[in-house]
Amino acid sequence: MAHTTLNSYLSHVSDCLDDRDGLNLAPLLSFKHPHINNPRLQLQNPEQKCEQILRQPWDEIVAAHIRALWAVSNHNFIEAFGCQAAAVTAFSKAMQAMKDENWALPIMFVLCIDLRLFALSAETQRARKFHTSKKGEMLEKAADGLMACFRVCASDSRSAPANSKKWGMLNLVNQLFKIYFRINKLHLCKPLTRAIDSLPIKDKFSLSQLVTYRYYVGRKCMFENDFKSADEYLTFAFERCHRISRANKRLILISLLPVKMLMGRLPSKQALQKYDLTQFSDVADAVRHGNLLKLTEALQAHEQFFIKSGVYLILEKLKIITYRNLFKKVWILLKTHQLPVSSFLSALQLMKYEDIDIDEAECIIANLIYEGKIKGYISHAHRTVVVSKQEPFPALTEVL
Repeated sequence: MAHTTLNSYLSHVSDCLDDRDGLNLAPLLSFKHPHINNPRLQLQNPEQKCEQILRQPWDEIVAAHIRALWAVSNHNFIEAFGCQAAAVTAFSKAMQAMKDENWALPIMFVLCIDLRLFALSAETQRARKFHTSKKGEMLEKAADGLMACFRVCASDSRSAPANSKKWGMLNLVNQLFKIYFRINKLHLCKPLTRAIDSLPIKDKFSLSQLVTYRYYVGRKCMFENDFKSADEYLTFAFERCHRISRANKRLILISLLPVKMLMGRLPSKQALQKYDLTQFSDVADAVRHGNLLKLTEALQAHEQFFIKSGVYLILEKLKIITYRNLFKKVWILLKTHQLPVSSFLSALQLMKYEDIDIDEAECIIANLIYEGKIKGYISHAHRTVVVSKQEPFPALTEVL
């Protein structure tokens, strides 16, 4: 294919269409295939030739692809995005016209993935060329194209699942998640998760698609403070992500670790070293030892990494676990189940919390009791915390 002519390329496309061979046609429309480097296929106006050999609307789809090859060869990613968007629009109409067949799904996958990637490149080029501050416009347009395909797949009501277009839904949802997370419109994910969760085939998609889906749903749950669900989804993604996909497992852990820590399960140093996530080491140590001062320093030291990873605000919530461990030290020192609130206040002041008063200390303790991190109650009349004589501080565990 590296030295093919336009005629032979179009002839190959036509043969695949006649055979309804989506698996072999998909690479011919993908920007990961070697044919994209062939200058004979990088044409600015391929429409007439495509019309002569291919039937509608495939002539539009292939012509848009060839013009996109020309645009990329000229480093014009804005134009390439426009061409790819036209290809996806034409394809969604073609797929809608297909009855009782889903052979074109592999083609949809490559077209939609390339659309998202071109949107990213076009956003960067547009910002440099026009110095525009309006971010996400190209990505939103890409999402519109993906949604058109998603609706076609979701509306397929046939009873025979083998030929159903619904098999394309999860791939599209994962692409849309990547866009919505990028442009910070997570509320648009909700109808998509509802659509997937209602599918009878929701657990029968490929494992790689399920891992990606649960990773994004887990992150969404994390941002919504639903840490139990976040733990469930992210743990699934981490445990089933292929062991050779080290970069992906590391990416999942960046979200999973703060969730685990908030639930009282701290990572071991060996696990952090294994996945090159030592940025969390000082944070975990601070939490483990109840050192609020060290926790603040650890968050500041790696602030840029945590912010870029989207977990900084989540990690700040670890103060509640750190309070628990600090107060446990007070209990160990005093060796009694009746602890003056003033002793907790003194411990906080040692951690440079000079502005805190006894009422605020009491409020922190009340929250710890409410969340089950301390077993006991507060005697407000005596300014005393009465803790259980049996395991007043439920144990934390190490994970990974």
